[in-house]
Amino acid sequence: MTSRQFVTFRIDDHLVGIDILKVREINRVLEITPVQHAPAYVRGLVNLRGRTVTIFDLGIRLGLPPRSITETSHNVILKPDDVGLLVDGIGDVEEAAETAVEAPPANLNGIGAAFIECVVRLKDELILVLRPERILENPRDKGEFT
Repeated sequence: MTSRQFVTFRIDDHLVGIDILKVREINRVLEITPVQHAPAYVRGLVNLRGRTVTIFDLGIRLGLPPRSITETSHNVILKPDDVGLLVDGIGDVEEAAETAVEAPPANLNGIGAAFIECVVRLKDELILVLRPERILENPRDKGEFT
């Protein structure tokens, strides 16, 4: 039986995940330099060991309110792009059998369905698995204005 692994994290009350193969690293929030005239979901830039990484406010990108940076906030750095996602808190790495992976439900409680690849049913919670490539797309190219 095949399985997949997901890095999980929190956005508001939602447990969200990304395929572990699409995550470069997770780190505490570094000093973020704002970028003038950037879309609202672009929180700014960070210097990560000499690399410039663009940080997206994942809440705004998903149609939720902006994130407040707290002691539990983290950046999830994606690969191959130098882009990070600002999240409220980090969860665990969850492994799920392919049989536990399902199509997303029609009602996602305010989260943009276009960003969700699938859901994984855990014992007492659902992981909303993101499509990172969709999050990184320019909304103007798709007719969205987030």
